[in-house]
Amino acid sequence: MTLFAAFSSARSSRVRRAAAAVAATSAVLSFGTVLGTSTAVAAPVTCVSPPSANDIRVDGTASCGAKATAPGVARSDASDSGTAVSVADGGAANATATGFGTALSAVSGAGTSYAFALGGGISRSAASNGGTAIAVAGYGGGASASTETGVNCAGLNSFALDLSTGRACIAGF
Repeated sequence: MTLFAAFSSARSSRVRRAAAAVAATSAVLSFGTVLGTSTAVAAPVTCVSPPSANDIRVDGTASCGAKATAPGVARSDASDSGTAVSVADGGAANATATGFGTALSAVSGAGTSYAFALGGGISRSAASNGGTAIAVAGYGGGASASTETGVNCAGLNSFALDLSTGRACIAGF
């Protein structure tokens, strides 16, 4: 075997291994996407406070809860086995969960908080004193954003942002 043939054979072997790794990663990500879109069927539920002081709703496997004290506003939306909870003591708290996701949103003072759990993720967002916090988690991900404790992203498909300090994290996109 010539030196060129040996080099070519080793190089093509590395290329084949790299191609196999890319194919395997693509298959895993595609499988995860399929799992994240789930087939559970539950009517969407929406909880809003006010007008209700403590609005809790369950329809099939989707559930939500919203509790606010004046002048706060809390809103939660859930579907496809999602669970969303929002609590506002002043300010605005918003939570949305789909496909086995869990979203928790809380605000104290004049802040704004957004938590989105899409397709199985877990997100937690908390804002206070006029700050804004955003947490988004997809299948296999976890995101936490807080104007007091900072941001944290874990697993795949997660994003967190604290607009009051500019801190942010992103994982797996």
